[in-house]
Amino acid sequence: MPLSDLQIRKAKQKDKAYRLSDGWGLHLAVRPTGSKLWQLRYRFMGKEKLLSIGQYPAVSLADARRERDDAKRLLAEGKDPSVQKQLDLIDAHVKARMTFKEVADEYYETLVDRELAPATLRKKRWHIEDLAKPLHNRPIDQITAAELLHLLKPIERSGRRETTKKLRATISAIFRLAMVTMRAPADPSAALKDALLAPKVKGRAAITDEKEFGQLLRRLDGYPGWPVIPAAMKFQILTCTRPGETRGARMQEFDLATRTWTIPATRMKMRREHKVPLSRQAYDIVMENWSEIKGVELLFPSLISNRKLVSENAFNTVLRRLGYSGDEVTAHGFRVTASTILNSREHNPDVIEAVLAHQDPNAIRRTYNRTTYWDQRVELMQIWADLCDEFRAL
Repeated sequence: MPLSDLQIRKAKQKDKAYRLSDGWGLHLAVRPTGSKLWQLRYRFMGKEKLLSIGQYPAVSLADARRERDDAKRLLAEGKDPSVQKQLDLIDAHVKARMTFKEVADEYYETLVDRELAPATLRKKRWHIEDLAKPLHNRPIDQITAAELLHLLKPIERSGRRETTKKLRATISAIFRLAMVTMRAPADPSAALKDALLAPKVKGRAAITDEKEFGQLLRRLDGYPGWPVIPAAMKFQILTCTRPGETRGARMQEFDLATRTWTIPATRMKMRREHKVPLSRQAYDIVMENWSEIKGVELLFPSLISNRKLVSENAFNTVLRRLGYSGDEVTAHGFRVTASTILNSREHNPDVIEAVLAHQDPNAIRRTYNRTTYWDQRVELMQIWADLCDEFRAL
């Protein structure tokens, strides 16, 4: 006889477990602890089997009967309900790994394994954790182009077009990973290229007039603050490197005998080793800042600790204190200054590009240039250092 909800509620525990039958193989197992568990007895391929449905009252009588009826339908189709339950659990687990956040975290781990620059990893993490947060719990195969546009347009309207472009690129890379791992059929962000405004191109603020640049160098020579930072800035100017490459310069990277600075690939933007020939003036700065203190590795350490890099904003802070706005000049703009002046004086453009560690888009030319321009770079770096001395006197 079928059970009633009242019977189930009144069923008390006994010293031994017992069952209350509801018919068609469904029963409620009442255990000595008082817990009540729905179970279904059935036969599959001649063997008797037992399927656990769930505990009462979390699974009601009506729910248990629906589960029984579903199991009977599976048996009629020649399927084992217990096996199907395991397959459903596996499917649920797979679907749990199909959220945007799950795939995004896997994508980020690939970037870590590729040893991308820390600054790049921080930016990608910001894209994933903060900007793309509304997508985190969405099944990645259900996200649409319209949904992505709704996420990106407010960022674009705020004026951050470059951020919008890079976030779309990050999202696209995450979808491509989902596609190759069979978790998404396509990349919906690909449809947004023409729906987003192109970033406004703004070059690095830089002084390209030789006389004005000479004035900046004189001001830098007379800077009254802590001397390590202006020394590092002058070294960056003379070596045509990026601010981060200069700030992270370590003494073990220098070969004083050959007057060469080798920046490892891990610290380069393009992730390939870069050798810098030191002019006489750059070599003098190295020797003036060389430390024999055990454990000190940095050539230009922070004032706070000789084991920490100077602040990322330190160079630009000095420029502001010297009276230059961000629209006039930035530390990264020193490379623009060198490139512009050297090109205007008709030095070999390929050698200038090699000095700046720019990657030639042509793979064959790139290999050739890296192996044949060393002597020309040595000469050009000394020419540039001597020019800087001349500009000071203008």
